[in-house]
Amino acid sequence: MQQRQIEEILKTRTVLLFGPRQTGKSSFVRHQLKDVIARSYNLLDQGLLLRLLADPTIIRKEIEFEKLRDCVVFIDEIQKCPELMDEVHLMIEERGLRFLLTGSSARKLKKSGANLLGGRGRDRIFHPLVSKEIGLEHLSLDRALNHGLIPTHFLAEDPEEDLASYVGRYLTEEIAGEGVSRSLPAFSRFLQIASTVNGQMLNYTNVANDAQVARATVQNWFQVLYDTLIAWEVPAFTKTVKRRAIQTAKFYFFDTGVVRSLRRLPRVTKHQTEWGELFEQFLMMEMKSWLDYCDPLGTLHYWRSTSMLEVDFILNGTHAIEVKSTERVTAKHLNGLRALREEGVCRTYKVVCCEERARLEDGIEVLPWKDFLTQLWSGRFAR
Repeated sequence: MQQRQIEEILKTRTVLLFGPRQTGKSSFVRHQLKDVIARSYNLLDQGLLLRLLADPTIIRKEIEFEKLRDCVVFIDEIQKCPELMDEVHLMIEERGLRFLLTGSSARKLKKSGANLLGGRGRDRIFHPLVSKEIGLEHLSLDRALNHGLIPTHFLAEDPEEDLASYVGRYLTEEIAGEGVSRSLPAFSRFLQIASTVNGQMLNYTNVANDAQVARATVQNWFQVLYDTLIAWEVPAFTKTVKRRAIQTAKFYFFDTGVVRSLRRLPRVTKHQTEWGELFEQFLMMEMKSWLDYCDPLGTLHYWRSTSMLEVDFILNGTHAIEVKSTERVTAKHLNGLRALREEGVCRTYKVVCCEERARLEDGIEVLPWKDFLTQLWSGRFAR
């Protein structure tokens, strides 16, 4: 999957691979791409990092000494030394090297005004585990929704302490350490409130009031979540004519377990309202991952009319997807899809649910969630 994609890109150009901490970027590179890497540098090594901060030319001098050309060099945690980007650029130009650069955020690079290589590199995003990697036969929906898909959390028998540590130490302290807040309690309060609007249209004023900070501050903090890949916006689909569409984007965190931990929810069961919300987020995560891994120029939207008819996702502009955690889809679940179908803007209309078998209801596909994921990763929704 992403291994083949990244290997193919590295044949001709540099790759900048970013993703949240603990999603497995470094392990993926060291195990799956070890045969294509000629030299590696890990900036978590404090000794190496201190030397590079004092003299960013060290790596170039080592490579010149070894006369390395036309090969791949791996630098992990590149955001810790933004000055290296100029050196990377120089080595690409002078020695024909390609680089695999990984990190948890490009924010520090952009903030420092670092050279981001222009068209010499391809940006790629690394996500938590997806169903294709786990295998549908091994994927427990209960585990995916409650544990989340960060590898160490998903595989843990009891992830509560790990999730709490991730939320407390990484999300609160390290993300706040991006320089956006001097008050950890205020930023922590903001994160908890942001988790309550997961899967909803964003209203910055309401969040600011609840967080007791200025609206401009809240907007800045949301941007930090986007820059560090902790959250995404799903923009509104506005190509309808008969029914006017709302234009406000929806907000989603990158992981279901993180949302549950931020809200301090006990284990969620299928009879609770939160189960449906996390189920929708889980499927959004799969679609977002598929786009980033297999169709980087593809799009994901949602649609809501001003009369409150809604379809959860529009994939690549032509596939309308409603998500329902129910085990029995009824006519009322199809209202949004029917309304959108009248516009004639999509090719397919589907309800993804927890029924056991696929069927048609009023010409709309009713798909068990595993069937949908099989279609997704087989490329059925490619542009």
